[in-house]
Amino acid sequence: MKMVTRKITCAGSPRGGRRLTGLSPDQYLEGKQKLSLVWERLQGQYQVPERPDGPLLDGLIRVLLSQNTTDANSEAAFLKLKDRFPNWEEVERASPGEVEEAIRPAGISRVRASRIKEILGALRKEMGALDLEFLRDRTPGDALEFLLGLPGIGIKSASVLLLFYLDYPFFPVDTHVYRVGQRTGLIPTLLDVQKAHLYMNQLVPGEIMYPLHMLLVMHGRGTCQARRPRCGDCVLEDVCDKVMVGGGAE
Repeated sequence: MKMVTRKITCAGSPRGGRRLTGLSPDQYLEGKQKLSLVWERLQGQYQVPERPDGPLLDGLIRVLLSQNTTDANSEAAFLKLKDRFPNWEEVERASPGEVEEAIRPAGISRVRASRIKEILGALRKEMGALDLEFLRDRTPGDALEFLLGLPGIGIKSASVLLLFYLDYPFFPVDTHVYRVGQRTGLIPTLLDVQKAHLYMNQLVPGEIMYPLHMLLVMHGRGTCQARRPRCGDCVLEDVCDKVMVGGGAE
């Protein structure tokens, strides 16, 4: 299985970021001002959870299982998978059907099982072992590039793993972040999800990337919901454009 490398620039100079996103210096300045306001207000609303820890390959599979499902379902699927197969070598040897059955609680289990098997196969071929701990010794850019070469791993999943587990400065833009960001004007509406990743990596200081990401996710889940936003309970209502946007993609 040949690994395909997909290069993406997630950090760099503000000028480079403007070229990639097509935004002007004034738009970046407005974004900084909106960022300060959103950060200040959301901090008082939610308790940011501690970062997860553990083996990086476990973390990547958790991220994969969490896509388009609830935390409860993805965690149930991961725990069932680990109970059925105590190590990744056993998952590697198992049939796709056995893996699919183990992760059924997460939904779309056939697709996820195939993806897990492909990732393990790619790691075996490229690294000779089912392990991602070597990423701890890679630069952030090299770690990102490696993850983007794995089957089915896009910028959002790679950014989640690197930010959550290694504190590398990559800001994940998921469905909730994209929706809240565009409704409040934090993310300009002209940016698609891919460019939103580039923009937020330029805009957000590294030291607040994890807590801000979690605050936006919690706000999107609890208040700024896709179909029935609870605008009357929202601390950002006065700065919200109330644009009915969805979005978020791998």
